[in-house]
Amino acid sequence: MTTAPTTTATRRATVRRVRPPDAARMRALRLEMLADAPLAFLETVAEAAARPHADYAARIAAVSRGTATAQFVADPGGRFVGHAGGTAAPDEPGLTVIYAVYLTPAWRGSGLLAHLVDEVAAWSRACGRPELMLEVVVGNDRACRAYQKLGFVDTGVRVPHPKIPTLRELQMRRPA
Repeated sequence: MTTAPTTTATRRATVRRVRPPDAARMRALRLEMLADAPLAFLETVAEAAARPHADYAARIAAVSRGTATAQFVADPGGRFVGHAGGTAAPDEPGLTVIYAVYLTPAWRGSGLLAHLVDEVAAWSRACGRPELMLEVVVGNDRACRAYQKLGFVDTGVRVPHPKIPTLRELQMRRPA
């Protein structure tokens, strides 16, 4: 499923599910994501940069189809400017966990975040999962506000950050 292009001033981007030919552009966006927001993701720029292209290609091929995991990109034609993934929660059949949400700084505040989340939500509903959940590092107020504008609610649940034990993450949920 592909949303109508998002238009901001003279900029346009189409939000769509990744496809196997997207591997190189997805790798470039991944490296940007990790450099820009290192606490938000589970690997470092060095780890991602060291991974061979074949690994990226295999990952993109895997998430380009099926109902277990999907990744969506914002494509203005050229370099990708946004990403959001979704994966089935293993312990909660009706839940999709949103992960690796990112917008290039120049596109923040453009409305593109809503389109990325809407695509994950539509995919989740099509897979029979009516609820979304995501986790945000406690103290990342900008991200929390952005997600609240999209209907996510802080559940009060706090969990340890999976890589940095001194950090906590808060869980937010909303209907898909």
